[in-house]
Amino acid sequence: MQIIQGAEPHRSPGRGEHADVAVLMVHGITSTPQMVRPVAERVAEEGYAVAAPLLPGHGTRWQDMAQTRYADWLRAVVQAAEELRREHRTVVAFGVSLGGALITDIAARRPELFDGLVLVNPAFIATDWRLRVIPHVKHFVPVAQGIADDIRREGPPRELAYRWTPLKAFHSFVEQWPRVVEQLPDVHQPVLLIRGRHDRVVPPLSAELFLQNVGSEDVTTRWLEESAHVATLDHDAEELIDETLRFVERVAAAGAGSP
Repeated sequence: MQIIQGAEPHRSPGRGEHADVAVLMVHGITSTPQMVRPVAERVAEEGYAVAAPLLPGHGTRWQDMAQTRYADWLRAVVQAAEELRREHRTVVAFGVSLGGALITDIAARRPELFDGLVLVNPAFIATDWRLRVIPHVKHFVPVAQGIADDIRREGPPRELAYRWTPLKAFHSFVEQWPRVVEQLPDVHQPVLLIRGRHDRVVPPLSAELFLQNVGSEDVTTRWLEESAHVATLDHDAEELIDETLRFVERVAAAGAGSP
């Protein structure tokens, strides 16, 4: 399986005073680490260690993703998180859409792996009527129109993602939503929740559901007024990066004061 140019996983070692702090960055469904690269590069410039893995089945051909499921993606993120935890005092997880759901799932079940969460348009529920027919049509219709590249800003870079969404793989994610929401009271890490005001993929109800159920008492919500779903590549990317860096710095400072 040849990885598409630009879709490669990304890793940067920490350095200087921030060498013992790492940020795990997880991309969205059908997408690649290119989605989070602008944030990853700026975080690395500040001296923090960065790991942006490529989820199984992504970054090659949609036919490869069709052979994978949510459990495969979750396993890959857990493995990356465990590696960072062995090497760093503080680990902050950053996830977009599916990536946000994955790190939230892990934060609830393996709280020792993450010290803070940055959730960018995380998906926990959707209201699109087409979701109701996927369990039936997925057995004879392999793919649907892609959901990538929801970006308001014109021009490059565009999101490097599949043009088609493999339905069985996608439905394996949708099936997990009720379980992940049920676990939200077990999420106690500090959270930065970032939402694009013009997101056409994940409805506001998803963030509302999160806020109603999360167990953390330290939740900061930020709206990006000129951005859609792929906020990391949209008009407010600089604001998103600045908010993320402030959050990582705060979580790292809190960790430095802990035994």
